[in-house]
Amino acid sequence: MTRIDLIPDGTMARPYRPPISQVLETLGPHVLSAVHVPDADLPIGEPVVHDPDDHLEDRPACVLLAVGARPSAPETRDLIRLAAACNYHAVVVKDRGAELGELIEVAREAGVALLAAPARMPWRQLDALLTTAVSGPGTTTAAFSSVGVGDLFALANAIATTVGGATCIEDAQGNVLAYSNVPGQEIDEIRAQGILGRKTPQRPTNRLEYSRVFRADGPVRFPSLGPGHMRRLATAVRAGAQLLGFIWVLDGTSPVVPEAMRLLDDAGRIAAPHLLRSRNPGDPRRWQRAETLRALLDGDVSESVAAARLGLPADTPVAVMAFAPTRPAPRPGAAGVAATTVLDLVTLACEAWHHEAVCTTGWNAVYALMPVPEGTPSARLVRFATDTAASVRNAAAITLHVGIGPVAARLEGVPESRRLADRVIRVLAETAGEAMRVATDEQVRSRIALLDLVERGDTAADRLLEPVRRMLEYDAAHSSTHAVTLLAYLDAFGEAARAAAQLSVHENTLRYRIRRLQELFGVDLADPTERLVIWLQLRLLHLRDEFSSATTRSPG
Repeated sequence: MTRIDLIPDGTMARPYRPPISQVLETLGPHVLSAVHVPDADLPIGEPVVHDPDDHLEDRPACVLLAVGARPSAPETRDLIRLAAACNYHAVVVKDRGAELGELIEVAREAGVALLAAPARMPWRQLDALLTTAVSGPGTTTAAFSSVGVGDLFALANAIATTVGGATCIEDAQGNVLAYSNVPGQEIDEIRAQGILGRKTPQRPTNRLEYSRVFRADGPVRFPSLGPGHMRRLATAVRAGAQLLGFIWVLDGTSPVVPEAMRLLDDAGRIAAPHLLRSRNPGDPRRWQRAETLRALLDGDVSESVAAARLGLPADTPVAVMAFAPTRPAPRPGAAGVAATTVLDLVTLACEAWHHEAVCTTGWNAVYALMPVPEGTPSARLVRFATDTAASVRNAAAITLHVGIGPVAARLEGVPESRRLADRVIRVLAETAGEAMRVATDEQVRSRIALLDLVERGDTAADRLLEPVRRMLEYDAAHSSTHAVTLLAYLDAFGEAARAAAQLSVHENTLRYRIRRLQELFGVDLADPTERLVIWLQLRLLHLRDEFSSATTRSPG
C-alpha cells in the first residue's frame, strides 16, 4: 500500500495523502463507499466542498464534495469530467436511491474515483470526517487528532489530558470500549464499576441521561447526584444519522478546563472514524459487504451502488435466507452472543455454498444473500438451509427457524425477497408446535397472504361480524377462551378429536364448548360463508395477538 510520509524538514514537507483504500476502510460504508475506484492505492487529499455556482479551481489529488448534485442530471456528469481536468482524484455524490450507471461510466472514462455518501449524512459532517481520515501525523486539526485511527485507549487518554477529566468511550449500547488511565486522574465509584464490568452500571437515571445526550446537538453537563457520583460532561458520537457511541468525561475536585465543552465537541467529531474502525473486524471487505447487505435489505441503497460494494453483477440471481432462533435468549446479554455464534456458523456454511455469499445480522435474525445458479431447484435451497440449521443446533445448541425468500433475478429484488423471508419466519414461529422449521415462501404462501391481510388492516373493529365481536368482548370481560376454542375447531376442519388434542382437553369437552358458544353468540357453523369469514377474522386477529392464546382455562 503506497504511503507518502511527511518529510522531517517542515519547509520541504509534502502533503500527507493516504491511499483511498485506507480512507474507505477507516470510514466504512456508513460514511463513504466506493462506487468506482480506478486504483486502490490512489492517493487522496483534503475534501473540497463545491458550490454549483462557484468556479472550480485546480486542486491536485483532492476530493470534491458535489453538494446538490443530482445523479441523473447532465450537469453532474459534466462536473465529474471537470473535476478530473482540475486534477481531483475523487468525487463524492449522494445517490439517494438513484442508479449511478451513467456516472460510473463517466468516472471510469475520466480516471477519477466515484464515491457515494448516505443521503442522511450532512455534508458538513462528511467534510469533518474526511478531513480527519486524511489528516496525517502532526496535523493540528484538534489536540487529539494525531492519535492513530482505531486506538480508542490512546484517544481516551488524549481527551482526558486535553479536557481535564477521566474519560470513558462507550458504544451505542453503553458498553465500555476504552477509558483513560492518566496518572493521578480522579474517578468515582460508578466509573470504577463501569470499567470492571465493561458496561455502564444500571441506575434509575441512566435512561434519562443517555436520552438527553442523544437528543442534544453538542456536549451536555450533568451535576453530581450525591456521594460517589461526580459531575460529568458527555457528548454523542455520530456518523450521519447513525449513533456510534458516547464520550463521558468526569469533572472532579480538579475541574475540567474552561474550554471543556468546545474541546469535547471537537472530540466527538474526531472520535467518529475511531469508533467506525473499532466496529471493523479483521476482514474489512467482509465487514463492508455485510454493512452493504444490511442497507440493501432495507432498500436504502441503489442496485448499482450495491453491486459495486458487493462485487456482484447487478443481474446476479439471488435469494435471501433469514435464520432466527426459535425462542428468546434465556439470559440478558445472551442474545448478542447467540447472534454472533449463528452469524459465524451461517457465514461459514453460506460461503461454502458460494464464495460470493454474504451474511449480516439485524432485526433479531441473521440474513444471508445467496447467489443462486440458474436452474437450481428450490428443494436444494431447502436442503441447504435444513443442513445449516442442523449444524448450528449441533454446534451451539441453538434451534433455528429458516425462511427462504424467492429468487430475485436482480439485486433490486433483494428487499422483496427479504420481506417474504421475514414472513416465512413469522409463519414458522406461529406454527412452532409443528415439525416444520425451514420453508420457502411458496410452501407457506397461504399463511403469508393472511399476514398481508393483517397489515392492510382487514381486521379493523368496524368490519368484525357481530358474533365475533360479542365473543371477543365476552372473553375479555370473563377471562374465557371461546375465540381460541372456536379457532382451533375451525383450524381442524371441524374434527373434534384433532381440535381437542390441540387444546389439551377431552373430545367431549370440546364438543360441549362448541355447542355452548353457538348458543351464546349466535354463531352459525352450518353456513359455509359465515364459517369461512369467522375463521378468517379469528385467524387474522390471532396473528395480531388480539385475543388470548391460553388454551387450558374454562370458557366460563
